[in-house]
Amino acid sequence: MRVSTCVGEYAKTPYVIEELDICVYCMEELCFCLRENAFLLDISLMKDALISWIGKECGLPQLAHLLHPMIHKQGSLSDFVMAIMEYTGLYDGNVLGRMAAVLKQGAGLSNIERRKSQVDYLIEKKKFAAAVKGYDNLLERWQEDEQKGRRVPGSRTYGDIVHNKGVALCGMMRYEEAINCFSQAYEVCREPAYLRAMLLAKRMQVSEGEYVEFTQRYPEAYELSLELEKELEACRELWQQQPEYARLQQRMEYRRSHESQKYYEENEKIIQMIKNRYRFTISE
Repeated sequence: MRVSTCVGEYAKTPYVIEELDICVYCMEELCFCLRENAFLLDISLMKDALISWIGKECGLPQLAHLLHPMIHKQGSLSDFVMAIMEYTGLYDGNVLGRMAAVLKQGAGLSNIERRKSQVDYLIEKKKFAAAVKGYDNLLERWQEDEQKGRRVPGSRTYGDIVHNKGVALCGMMRYEEAINCFSQAYEVCREPAYLRAMLLAKRMQVSEGEYVEFTQRYPEAYELSLELEKELEACRELWQQQPEYARLQQRMEYRRSHESQKYYEENEKIIQMIKNRYRFTISE
């Protein structure tokens, strides 16, 4: 059995890694977070606030002293992260070697591309509101860089940012705004994936007749819209085979037949089930 010895103290105040929207309370949590998100890290991690937290909250002034010149003498992100990982000693050389390779790979990306990867991570975690805010900040930075004559990534990256913002908006059921994003992304680089996303969002928003009228604006979408209808029908049939669908139909029948007590009892069971699922999720 492998035993890991804790390094430093458990902090009373967590450190918030803003770029990842993650709080950590100790060096082990920080190292785990750095390992799991190595590709998303950039030099914004190298802050005096982190060094201060390591020295004061975690009780590791020696490590803080070691890291200080890396920030103020323009040290590399890889050296900074590796210094933390090696001091803590939580992982072996193989893990650290893979992390170093990932950090060097990420160093070849522009700031916008790297930040986009960080915001994409928020979508994976279903933090849609934070993702929308992150994409808006990226688009503002893109516009500012263009105005100042700085180099920006290609149009495909811009299209991906706008498209992914639309995905986050769909996660919040803000379909009209999402459609505008997908439309803008499609106008920029005419990627079929953007058109597909726009059609799906529109199909979720309006009636079938309005949807057909909408698709007529895009003659190139005819075959794609037929394929999407088949996929949606298959999803509908699959949903109708699920126990949850039968349960929903039963609840609707209780409501139609004015069986209030059974209706509210069933609602209470579902609410309790959701609460239990939530408690299990946050305890993992």
